[in-house]
Amino acid sequence: MSKIKQIIQLHKAGISNRSIAIQLGINKETVNNYIRKLKEDSFGMDSLLKLDEPVLEHRLCAGSPAYTDIRFEEFRQLLPYLGKELKRKHVTRYLLWQEYIAQHPGGYRYTQFSYHLSQYNLTPEPTTILADTYIPGEKLFVDFAGDTLAYVDRETGKMVNVQVFVACLPCTDYSYAICVPSQRSEDFIYAIEQCLLSFGGVPRILVPDNLKAAVIKSDRYEPEINHTLEDMGNHYGFVVIPARPRKPKDKSLVEDQVRLIYRRVYAKLRNQTFFSIEELNQAVSEKVKEHNQTRMQQRTYSREEHFLAEEKETLKPLPATRFEMKCYTELQVSPNCCVYLGRDKHYYSVPYQHIGRKVKVMYTRTLVKIYLDGEIIASHPRKTGFGYTTQQAHLASNSNAYKERSPAYYINRSKQVSSILGTFMENMFSNTATPPEFHYKSCDGILQLQRKTPPDIFEYACRIALENKAYKYGTLVNLIRKGKTLMDEYEECMMNNNNRVPDNHENIRGAGYYK
Repeated sequence: MSKIKQIIQLHKAGISNRSIAIQLGINKETVNNYIRKLKEDSFGMDSLLKLDEPVLEHRLCAGSPAYTDIRFEEFRQLLPYLGKELKRKHVTRYLLWQEYIAQHPGGYRYTQFSYHLSQYNLTPEPTTILADTYIPGEKLFVDFAGDTLAYVDRETGKMVNVQVFVACLPCTDYSYAICVPSQRSEDFIYAIEQCLLSFGGVPRILVPDNLKAAVIKSDRYEPEINHTLEDMGNHYGFVVIPARPRKPKDKSLVEDQVRLIYRRVYAKLRNQTFFSIEELNQAVSEKVKEHNQTRMQQRTYSREEHFLAEEKETLKPLPATRFEMKCYTELQVSPNCCVYLGRDKHYYSVPYQHIGRKVKVMYTRTLVKIYLDGEIIASHPRKTGFGYTTQQAHLASNSNAYKERSPAYYINRSKQVSSILGTFMENMFSNTATPPEFHYKSCDGILQLQRKTPPDIFEYACRIALENKAYKYGTLVNLIRKGKTLMDEYEECMMNNNNRVPDNHENIRGAGYYK
């Protein structure tokens, strides 16, 4: 998980374990345990930083046997009661332990009882709140302005509103602003990266507001950081510590900068028209530069002069490579030996031994990696659009253990249902350019479809599909839907014909009768 890398980064920077725990919002004992494991690990901290998150997480978080002990499960069920009792007058931990051990003679001794009780956070230690002091190169505050800017789309002539990202180094009040299409993660990450490139260095701490691109779940003490932003922090070497919700003083400096950007950028551009976001950003960049070069009130220097003299050299150097945004998801390996990445509408193969297992998928703009239990089991170039990206060695047809899932298996099952369905399956598998595994999921769907569809309509759909050489599950679904409509129309027509007087009825005299 990304927090492990942030612990490493802070520890390497000389931050104490207690300060790390406060900054990351996690228990001090947890930090102590991680630092101990990191020091004992033969890889060394620099090598561990280079590992992918799933590998590092599995390496350090394999699990403690203490929490798989049956005694812990019994103890965990008692925690709500113990917490309630501990708040009562004159009740001590030792008294609760005496009552506990009397009912559970094989339970925890007092030391372990106290330890697990403290982990439940029933008796939190008092904390000290320190006033903010701004150290050069330590923090970067970022936020989006409430008001938007806009440009005119040349093709449609419509105004396109854009979001304005604002950043501020609080020690020198040096500012940055850029327009992006939205506040989504990819645009937020892009804006931060452009900001760091503009500054020519990296601060130690990034302080965003609680927007969704930065914080998944806001909390005063332990916010859940967006995984992509944590990845970016691990790449550039900064830690993400969001401003506390409903605490405007935490982000007062960047909000002051937003107000200044309104006056010195928005107001000065109000009578200009732009026809692309690039044109708009060029103008914004020029006005922000003027703002940074303007002499500060009651100062003998500008923000830019202050930044160059006091803060630029304290920023950490930029890494040699740019950050590549990573996304994560959990997927199940299908019987066709693939996972389906819905965002791309694309299948990626996994070794057949893992059929049915849940795997963690990490994908970037160019690469897809698949992990199981902290080990990488497949890697593919990323592609978009419906299709399959496979490696021949992954497919189940290479193993006797999976021979029951074979073309012959599905063809024989289909022939038992009807000969025309058997012919349909034979034609489906006749395409040698496509691995047979790719059809297994469709075959399961077709057999399920056959069980739910009236036989005459299903036969009709198979016959039309064979005539048109369209051997797909989706084709049968559409034909069955149309077939039901045609059958309904036919039955309605027959009912109307039955109610109609026939032309050769004996009571009809005909035209000759009247001559």
